[in-house]
Amino acid sequence: MLKLHHAPNSRAGRIIWLLEELKLPYNLNSMKFHPSDLKSDEHRSRHPLGRIPVLEDDDITIYESGAIVEYILTRHAPGKLKPEVNDDNYPQYLQWFHYCEGMVMPPMNTIVVHTIILPEERRDQTVLGQAQRLLSKALVPVDTTLEEKEYLIGDFSGADIMLGHALYMSKRLNCVTDDLSNISEYISRIEARPSFQKAINT
Repeated sequence: MLKLHHAPNSRAGRIIWLLEELKLPYNLNSMKFHPSDLKSDEHRSRHPLGRIPVLEDDDITIYESGAIVEYILTRHAPGKLKPEVNDDNYPQYLQWFHYCEGMVMPPMNTIVVHTIILPEERRDQTVLGQAQRLLSKALVPVDTTLEEKEYLIGDFSGADIMLGHALYMSKRLNCVTDDLSNISEYISRIEARPSFQKAINT
């Protein structure tokens, strides 16, 4: 059975969301988002940098949330939540799947560091402002593509697992402004999904 190593308020939520959407059985190892758990020798044996998520599948161990999503969809749910290679939607699926970690998460990580993680005396308002502006710019194309779509490529897919989770976190950081109404409505649709609620509350 699949085993997921997870900590709350992290990218590991994506994987719980996906597993719940697919109704795949799994075991969950819940960890504290703290060095006492993540940097332990036991967890470093799973991930050399002591990060999460980590997925174990018998003798296979894989980390990086995007890689885990692709692995699960390809090996455990073929034909689900992902268009076929020759499907007209496949290029857009790839784009939005990878747009998450390429364009949205880097500035969001900086925002988290300079608003939550660092002690106040070490926070840099110039760096924070740059990251906030960069994230705002990165969200505009997403808002545009959602103009007449319920989900990123029309039907719910793995791209929504990746980017949808990032957009939800952007909203929690107060980075989804009122003018991004399509993203706001999209986030509301995501929040209404029972599998998403399970992932966020785990």
